[in-house]
Amino acid sequence: MKKILILLLLTFVFVHPIRSFADMAEGDMIVTLGENLTTEQKNNLLAEMGAPKDVQIVTVSNQEEHQYLGKYVAKSFIGTKAISSSAITVAPKGSGVTVKTKNINWVTDEMYVNALITAGVKDANIYITAPIAVSGTAALTGIIKAYEISADKTIPEDVKQAANQEMVETAKLGDSIGEKNAAALIAKVKEEIAKNKPKNDEELRNIIEQAAKDLNVTLSDAQMQRLIDFFNKLKDLNIDWNQVSDQLNKAKDRISKFLHSEEGQGFLEKVKQFFIWLIDAIKSFFS
Repeated sequence: MKKILILLLLTFVFVHPIRSFADMAEGDMIVTLGENLTTEQKNNLLAEMGAPKDVQIVTVSNQEEHQYLGKYVAKSFIGTKAISSSAITVAPKGSGVTVKTKNINWVTDEMYVNALITAGVKDANIYITAPIAVSGTAALTGIIKAYEISADKTIPEDVKQAANQEMVETAKLGDSIGEKNAAALIAKVKEEIAKNKPKNDEELRNIIEQAAKDLNVTLSDAQMQRLIDFFNKLKDLNIDWNQVSDQLNKAKDRISKFLHSEEGQGFLEKVKQFFIWLIDAIKSFFS
C-alpha cells in the first residue's frame, strides 16, 4: 500500500506541476472527478462547481471505490462506474467542515460531515455532485484522496476505512430511524467518546442508549450490536478525539447560528406559515 501511495503522489507531482501542495491557501480549490464521466459531463460539472481553469483535478476510479466500500456494501450497489465528483475549497482556519450536495439520494450532508471529521478533515467547504442521481457513497473516497493532497498529509488506511464504514452504517441506520436521527445519533456518541472514552462494552452501550433516548429513537438488538462493534473499532484507532470534538462543535455552532440568523428565522417562519395554511386547508375541506 505504501508503494501505491508513493506512486500516486509522484503522479500528481508530474501531472499537476502548476501548484505545489504547500501552496494551497484559503479559497483554493481541488476537484475530484469520476474517471467514467464523459468529457461533456466533466465540463458541465466543473462549470457547476465554479472551478477555475487551472484547478487541480484528482481522478477517482471504480477500483478505488470498491477498495474502500467493498467491505460495507454489496458490489452491485457500488456498481462498475465512477461518476460522483466533488470540489474541496480550503476554508479559513478554525471554520470547520461544511458540505453541500446535489443529485445525492442516500448519503446526507450531515453523514458526510460526520465521516469526514472522523477521517481528520478540517477547515474545508465541500460540494458533492453527479450528473445523475446516485447514492453518494463513492464520493467520500475522492474527497479524502483530494484532502490528503490539499493538506499535504497522509490519512492512515484504517482511519479511511473507518470513515467509509461510518458513512455506510449511518446511511443504513437512517433507512429505519430517519436520516437526521441517524446522523445526530452517531455525532452524539462520538462527542461522548471524545469526552470520556468508554472502558468496556457496557459503558459504550450506555452511551449509545442514552443518545438514542435523547433523540427518542428505538434501536433493535442487531442495530445496537452493529454500533457497539463499530464504535469499539473507532475508539481504538489513532484518531485525534480533541479535533473530532472541536469539529463537531463547529458544525453544531453553524446550525445554531443559522437558526438564529435573519435567514434562519425567515426559513422557520415559512415552515410555520406552511403548516398554518395546511391546517386551514384541511378545516375548509371538512367544513
